[in-house]
Formats: sequence, C-alpha cells, structure tokens
Amino acid sequence: MTPGREERIETTVVGSKATRIATGCRLRRISRQLEEYTVLSQPRVVIVGGGISGLATAHYLHRRLGDGVHLTLVEDGARLGGKISSVQFGGHVIDVGPDALMVRAPVAAALIEDLGLADLVVAPAGSGARIWSRGRLRRLPSGTLFGIPDRLLPLMRSRLLSPLGLARAALDLVKAAPAALPDDPTIAELVRPRMGAQVFDRLVDPLLGGVHAGRADELSARSTAPDIEALARDNRSLYLGLRRRRRNAPAKPGGAGGAALITLRGGLARLIDALAARVAGDDVRVGTAVVSVSRVVGGYAVALSDGTVLEADAVVLATPASVTAGIVREEAPDLATALAGIPYVDVATICLAYPRSAFAHDLSGTGFLVPPEEGKLIVGCTWSSAKWPHLADDATVLIRCMVGRRRDQRWLDLDEDTLVSQVHAELVEAMGLTGRPTEQHIERWLQGMPQYIVGHQARLVAAEEALGGLPGIYLTGSAYRGVGLASCVADAERTADRLVQRLTDSSPVSEVLA
Repeated sequence: MTPGREERIETTVVGSKATRIATGCRLRRISRQLEEYTVLSQPRVVIVGGGISGLATAHYLHRRLGDGVHLTLVEDGARLGGKISSVQFGGHVIDVGPDALMVRAPVAAALIEDLGLADLVVAPAGSGARIWSRGRLRRLPSGTLFGIPDRLLPLMRSRLLSPLGLARAALDLVKAAPAALPDDPTIAELVRPRMGAQVFDRLVDPLLGGVHAGRADELSARSTAPDIEALARDNRSLYLGLRRRRRNAPAKPGGAGGAALITLRGGLARLIDALAARVAGDDVRVGTAVVSVSRVVGGYAVALSDGTVLEADAVVLATPASVTAGIVREEAPDLATALAGIPYVDVATICLAYPRSAFAHDLSGTGFLVPPEEGKLIVGCTWSSAKWPHLADDATVLIRCMVGRRRDQRWLDLDEDTLVSQVHAELVEAMGLTGRPTEQHIERWLQGMPQYIVGHQARLVAAEEALGGLPGIYLTGSAYRGVGLASCVADAERTADRLVQRLTDSSPVSEVLA
C-alpha cells in the first residue's frame, strides 16, 4: 500500500470517528433538550403540607395524570404524616394521633385497597362505649345518633338520666317543635329544647365534644352534625325522626367484615408510608416551610424558607387554616381573614401501659367518654388492648387518654409526670385500677383540632369567594369539611379532581412564560 493511500485511509477513519463523536454529542444534547422540554411542558403543582390531606391529593393527582404532572410537595415538619404518628410502646406499635379510619366512607375503603393495605386491616374486637357520669362508667345506650336516642328502654337501663331527665326526654314525643331555628344553630339549640338538658349534657356533648375536642353548645350543627340538623328541621320529634330514618336507611357495607372503623397492623403510619412511596419520584422537601404564595405572569411563585422560589401552575394548601392564612396574607388579605377566623384547640394523647394485674377484671368494650359537666381532665379514654385484637397482650394493658378541649386547657402547663399522675388518678377513680403504669408516652398536639363553631359555613363561603380571584389555588384539610381522616381523604380527592380539570383545560405556566 502506498503512503498516499495510507494517509487517505487514516484521514477517512479519523473523519468517521469525528463524525460519530459530533453526532453523539448532538443526540445527547437533543435528548437533554427533550427531557427539559418534557419537564417544562408538564403542569407544575406545588402541594404545601405533607399530612394525610397533602399526600392523598398527590396520590389522586398521579392516579388521574400519571407522570404527566411535575409535583413538588413541601412539608414544614421533620417527617411526613402530620398528626398520623405511630410509635413503639408497651411491646407494640400504637398510634399517638388518630387511631382509626372510617371505612364506611367509600373513598377511604377504596384508598386502602388501592394502596395494597387490605391484608393489614384490623377491625375492632370490642364494641360498646361508656360514659363516665356521676361517679360510674355507664354503658352508652344502643341506637343513638351522636347521643340522640331512638329507643327509650336502653336509655332507661343505662341510668345515665335521672327519672326527671327521662321524663323530660320523653316529652319530645308530644312536645311541639320550636317555632323557628337560627340559620346556623348550635347543637345545643337543636337538642335542649326538644329532649332536655340531661340528654344534651350527658350524651350529646361528650360524644360530639369528644370527636371535635369542642363544646357542643358552640359547635355549628350544620358543620359538625348535619344529620342532627336535618332531623330537627324535618321532624317535630327528634326521637321519632331518628326511628323513621333508621327504618328507611339502606344497609351500608363497611370494610373488614362490615366494620365501620378499622386500623392497620403496624399503625396508621403504614398508610402514610404507602402514600409517601407513591410520591417518592417527586420533588419532596421535608423540613422546609412555605413563606408566601404570590401571583406572577401565568401562575404563582411559591417562596420557601430556604430562599428557594418555586414556579407553579397551581398550588394546593393542605396546611392548618392559621398557617394557610399566614402564607396568603400578603396576596389575599380577605382569604387570610376568613381562614384566621377558624379557631383551634390544643390537645394531647397520653398513652399508658399497665400490668394486667392492675385490673380487677377484663375490659369489655372500647373505652369511655367524659361529659364536660363532670369537670375531669380526661376527655376520652380508649382501651386499646380491648379495642384492637392485634394489641391484646396477656401481660400488659394499653390505655390511650385524650385531654384538652375548648375552654379547658388546664393540662397545657403541666409537666409530663404531673400530667400522667393526674390522668392516672382519674383512671383509678373511674376503673378501680390497683397499680401504676409501667410505661408512658405523651404526644402534645398544639393547635391540633379545628373548631367548627357557629359561622363556620359563612367563613368557608367567604374563603371560596376570595379564592375566586386566585385561580389555581386550592384549600384542603381538616379545617374545612370534616375533621376525620376519611373526610380529609374525600376532600383531597375532590381537590385533585378540580385541579385536574383545570390543568387539562389550560396551558402550564412554563409555556405561557416562554
């Protein structure tokens, strides 16, 4: 081969390599540009709050849009889950926040199935709660709706009411209904005139007040117990109206063999773990607060406490109403005012482990509630070892007590040992315990329970009107349309559906700004 031919071949080979290298670089550059375009062309959603409401909203967004959304979830706390928290205690995993999920709500049952948690479902073993009234634990009469009875015989047998109180309750059968009701009545305004003070004080107030950590003479019936309001408006007699309602109501199947309430083996934190796994591929920022949300051309700028500013087509605020008010105050003062009007109450969960020998007899039932008129520190007590079969133990009995309700914050300044001693003393009085707890755990939930006091619906209307000027901003969480976990899940699904409709009808901010 002549030198000239070798040079030409070498030049050709080198040229081919250069071409391949240049082509590869262009392909990689095009690939990066396509990836960047794909991200930029996706609608950008920022979810503020990593509790059940924020996580469920993210879950439903991915269910509707798949990977077709660029999602950022921002949580101020050190972990995801909000008030859902499970800890090792007494040789078991227990919940120190909510300990049950209402699966009679279809959306909650469907979520459990969708997340693959059905095999972990545990239904209550015990049934029947008690009321601590006048020095004794008295069985809650069967056939009541938030304390309103539809049968007189169980009410008589419970001995919750005095003979005079029973006679006054029976007057509901013949007494004329009040001439008019306020537009947004309290629960007390519906029950006391119909069935008397004792039914309200010893049945309705501990049940509804226990659920909301509130006082039923301040809670809005429309917002907290719409079934009671409907009974009062549609029937002369609450008793007869409830009986008629029960006769005509179709059967409502629940999960776990028909149970209305369930928990999960390993604690409800398993629900949070499953939801967190669904957003593992998203931009999840824990330990970072959102400072403000402000409008920019085509969307919103979300300012974080670390100095970062996120660009978003839509923002879901799944934070407590007071926190949300601070985030939107500068951009939407009217919205902030409406949200700041939703009050909160500090509550605490006290978990105690007792040796079984401290109990004179086995516990039967799920626990007890305490009417405010008794003046006790305990609002409610769950016999966890009796309620949940997976927590049953031959050697140890687990007890959960809740303290704190509206107009009763005596516990707030007590140190841990003093608080446990006072709660233990009340348990001795109620249950006759003969031994002290061997283990204790206190979880303080400051500003933990929103209060749906009279005017709550008006505040929500004002908030919706203010949101009309902020298209792409959504509110969800326990502060608005239900404090229970199932209500939060249902509201998260509604929020996601509204958001998906908006996103599929409009262009993302990145395209508008381009």
